[in-house]
Amino acid sequence: MVIVASLPGRNLFSSLPSTPPPSDPAVNTATPSPPIPIPKYPPPRRSLKSQKPPPEPSKPTSNPALKHHRNSKYYKPIKDGVITSDGDRSVVIGESGVSYLLPGAPFEFQFSYSETPKVKPLAIREPAFLPFAPPTMPRPWTGKAPLKSSKKKIPLFDSFNPPPPGTKGVKHVEMPGPFPPGKYPQEGKTREEILGEPLKKWEIRMLVKPMLGENRQVNLGRDGLTHNMLELIHSHWKRSRVCKVRCKGVPTVDMDNVCYHLEEKTGGKIIHRVGGVVYLFRGRNYNYRTRPQYPLMLWKPAAPVYPKLIQEAPEGLTKAEADKFRKKGKKLLPICKLAKNGVYVSLVKEVKHAFEGSPLAKIDCQGLEPSDYKKIGAKLKELVPCVLLSFDDEQILMWRGKDWKSMYPQAPPVLSRPEVGIAGNLDNSGETEDDQNKLDKNMIPSSPKMTSLWKRAIESSKALLLDEIIDDPDALLEKVEEFEVASQATEHSSPALIFSSEDGDAATKGSLADFEEDSSYPSDGFTNEDDDDEEDYLYDNYDEYDEDESNGVVGSSAAPGSLPIDLIADKLRIRRDK
Repeated sequence: MVIVASLPGRNLFSSLPSTPPPSDPAVNTATPSPPIPIPKYPPPRRSLKSQKPPPEPSKPTSNPALKHHRNSKYYKPIKDGVITSDGDRSVVIGESGVSYLLPGAPFEFQFSYSETPKVKPLAIREPAFLPFAPPTMPRPWTGKAPLKSSKKKIPLFDSFNPPPPGTKGVKHVEMPGPFPPGKYPQEGKTREEILGEPLKKWEIRMLVKPMLGENRQVNLGRDGLTHNMLELIHSHWKRSRVCKVRCKGVPTVDMDNVCYHLEEKTGGKIIHRVGGVVYLFRGRNYNYRTRPQYPLMLWKPAAPVYPKLIQEAPEGLTKAEADKFRKKGKKLLPICKLAKNGVYVSLVKEVKHAFEGSPLAKIDCQGLEPSDYKKIGAKLKELVPCVLLSFDDEQILMWRGKDWKSMYPQAPPVLSRPEVGIAGNLDNSGETEDDQNKLDKNMIPSSPKMTSLWKRAIESSKALLLDEIIDDPDALLEKVEEFEVASQATEHSSPALIFSSEDGDAATKGSLADFEEDSSYPSDGFTNEDDDDEEDYLYDNYDEYDEDESNGVVGSSAAPGSLPIDLIADKLRIRRDK
């Protein structure tokens, strides 16, 4: 190591820190800096409770109704009648919920016309204010003078006299129509005058076909037909004779209700409907300038408080029975799963079919808003009808109720009458008075025409009336086969006497003799000699046929081969062989 350290020109430890030379303490009196600098931490933050919120900027005075509009504990019980009024403008509570009366209005305004529950509300969640602009609204002072009124005049579009096509800055305005040749538009005031004559099928196809792939439509959602949609539909009618309305979600459970309110509130006519899509015709004599104009709602009013849909002991059940049904419903499979914003046109029918096989029915509503499936449950309660048991686990559980009736009418009870069904033109002499009274009593209630048809079928041996219901399928099948053979004999028989099996030959000869004497049957070119040959052929082969097929089938029925239809068939067969 001494040798390596003493090598000239090589410093193997040049990277090591060299020891500083000793300094004079009198010359350097400053304290040396530490090898690691001391970190500087930020000052500790104050707690959020101790912080004072910044002063809010001054807000302009807003409508007092918006103060209690959302997330508030405002609750005021109400009764039927006028809650508040301001001159001719008032808020009314009735069977249709909360409605608003304005002077000169054709009907009471509501936020939603089609989705308002048919139950009287119990209380309101906000002060009773009209959601419309006041008749006079002075301009608040903003520090600037109001602007001068614009000199630009907005033209009023008239459907009877639209601007010429190609006018700059003016969109297309649809003219009234269609009209048959020689007829022109006329000013109408009532709905019937505006609609004009009913459309023909080719006119409906002409109006609907271009709208099938049209994206310009009115979307109707969970709130149904709202008040502001009325003006929106008229704006669509300004450019087209047909307005396309696409419905999704809750309103599609009862499309008949949606269509009724669309026609009643807008004055149009529904000319085509597919699923949740409705095509609304404005009328032949519609004029956009003379349309009814309604004020717009400035905000959505808070929904009032309605009675609870789910009760601990629903109607017709005790609390223990309801809990037992709810426990069974947890293991029950749902009949269907509802998609969000779907079309539920067939939901009522599916629930009715489910109640045919089970007293309980469940619908899976996972992914839907709670307010949506509660509205669906309220609609099903009225339309099916049924009793709501639970909304747990995003599923609607229903019970069909004690007053449930099947949607399929029961088959008419049948009375056993062996004397009917053998000969076609037998009268009702064999029918006792008690049997006839029993038939009239047990007949299901239906239209008089259906009742007469049932009686006629039984009298003509095309239907059979049983004394009691046969539970055994084999016995029922045997009874049906017996009646089928007897009814066939009646269907193909002419007026004849009924013989026993011992007199089969006499029956055959008698029926053939009657057939030959009857001049109403054509001879088809056969001579008497041919007839004799046919009779000999028939008699020679009759015993074999009778032993193989006819023995023991129907004891009192006509002998096989003795019917006129059988003789005609044999004639045709012999003629074909010749």
